[in-house]
Amino acid sequence: MSPRNSLHIVQIAPRIAPGSGVEGVAAALEREFSAAGARVERFTLDDVRGEVRRVPQRPLARRLAAAWNVVWFSTVGTRAARRFLAARPDAISLCHNDVVAGDVYVNHGLLQPAMRARGGYAWRMLRNPVHVYTAVRDRRRYRGHAHRAIVALTAGEASLLKTTYGTVQAPITVIPNGVDLARFAPPTSEGRRAARDAAGVPPEALVAVFIGHEFERKGLSIAIDALAETSGTVLLVVGGTTDSISAARARAQHRGVARRIFFAGTLTDPVPFLHAADVLVLPSAYEANALVVLEALACGVPVIATRVGFAPELIVDGENGYLIGRDAASLSARLNDFSASRDGEWAVRARRSAEPFAWSAVADRYLALLESVGTDGRRRL
Repeated sequence: MSPRNSLHIVQIAPRIAPGSGVEGVAAALEREFSAAGARVERFTLDDVRGEVRRVPQRPLARRLAAAWNVVWFSTVGTRAARRFLAARPDAISLCHNDVVAGDVYVNHGLLQPAMRARGGYAWRMLRNPVHVYTAVRDRRRYRGHAHRAIVALTAGEASLLKTTYGTVQAPITVIPNGVDLARFAPPTSEGRRAARDAAGVPPEALVAVFIGHEFERKGLSIAIDALAETSGTVLLVVGGTTDSISAARARAQHRGVARRIFFAGTLTDPVPFLHAADVLVLPSAYEANALVVLEALACGVPVIATRVGFAPELIVDGENGYLIGRDAASLSARLNDFSASRDGEWAVRARRSAEPFAWSAVADRYLALLESVGTDGRRRL
């Protein structure tokens, strides 16, 4: 990464912290921007409020707080962000979510295509007023002049932006998410055994891992049904809420596979579970990118996924995984194929396919875009 000592970058996001999701992406970019010599500032939800809010413990209160944060940061946060940026005329700004301001906006997902992919679009939109609000807000974002450039995480997502909104005023650049290749690395044989012991899975079984909190969208029910059509395969499920895990347990019991499914619950670090796994399964209806696909490949874990998000651009059938239809028969067939052909070369090929996406390389592409935006006229607020 070449030095960028003259760059002053402001990142706008509800939260910036190591981990997964949008906040983890922003944190990784912050680290790499700083390493390249840029001066980096944050503008987050807590910066606007001037305090750190506690996350409610009860599920309903947590959902209501999350909905209120979206509306509040999109409105009050937008006005505050514009003032913040106006006081820093030399800065180039990168916005990740909610706020309708900033030079470059990173599209981490499109609400309407996500709802359509799951079926029952009108009901899904209308049952949640925040969905309607977000749809209106994003129409203004993409068809208006709030930003000078848009980043899409995949070529498919860039195309979907145009399909969803028609005219997108700002030019679209495709920059994928990256992966920490040091943190997400293949385990040693001893590390693999220890990870399996800690997860409670049988030492010699074919272990498929499912990672994600939104069980419905990401297709856990399909993975459970597919398990019923395999033999010798166990499923390790990471993520979910108390209610969604209870529903998944009931489905597993009904399908007769409860003894072959292990629920790890909501945990912050996916690495031990990827180290315990032979394959990641992700029969998702919609993904803007799916960081977990890259993370799995970096750990030497091949991936069986539907043709959404980054998977079609990363996965080559028979090389580092398989692309499937979103149904249990397709998934079970590929699990059986993998069980019959697993060897150490899968891990080598998987790791190799992730190596071009180190965060340093991805950040360099962002820096090039930010530099070009910074030399192309005044900021739009």
